[in-house]
Amino acid sequence: MSVTSNGEAVTDLTPPFDPQRDHWRGGDPGAATLLVFGDYQCPYTRMADRSIRRLRDEYGALRVSFRHLPLTDIHPRALAAAVVAEAAAAQGRFWEMHDLLFDNQKALAADDLHGYAAELAVDLDAADTDSITTRLEADYRSAIESGVRGTPTLFINGELYVESYQSDDLGRALEAAGLTR
Repeated sequence: MSVTSNGEAVTDLTPPFDPQRDHWRGGDPGAATLLVFGDYQCPYTRMADRSIRRLRDEYGALRVSFRHLPLTDIHPRALAAAVVAEAAAAQGRFWEMHDLLFDNQKALAADDLHGYAAELAVDLDAADTDSITTRLEADYRSAIESGVRGTPTLFINGELYVESYQSDDLGRALEAAGLTR
């Protein structure tokens, strides 16, 4: 259990990071893990993603993981982007699609998403929609069970991180969690 700066209790990451289930890159099995609940249309998630990319370059042992939390009430294209990311994941291209979606965040219409899939040779027609739905629902349940209220929400080694996601602040928190340069 963690406590936010205003004294509100929150549950730690539930379920915990699972290298067999979660999308992740970088680091080794003993590395610090930074897990992000994000939304491809959220400008704040994009800013956090930029900071995390810089930190991955700086800290080679950092393992980054991503769980979907499309905030469809304010980001109408976020769910479709998450679906395309999962279709890419099934074809071994999750992180390439992930980066492409954030790099082109202002262009997430259906035609744009189909274009990104074509660019990465992802066959959207081959996507298992039941599997994608199951994955997105599991990520949503995880967010709720973990006390997530918005995007981006970050967890370091399973513990809620409530400070700034700017590179310097996040880097200090990662070092406090045992990550070295």
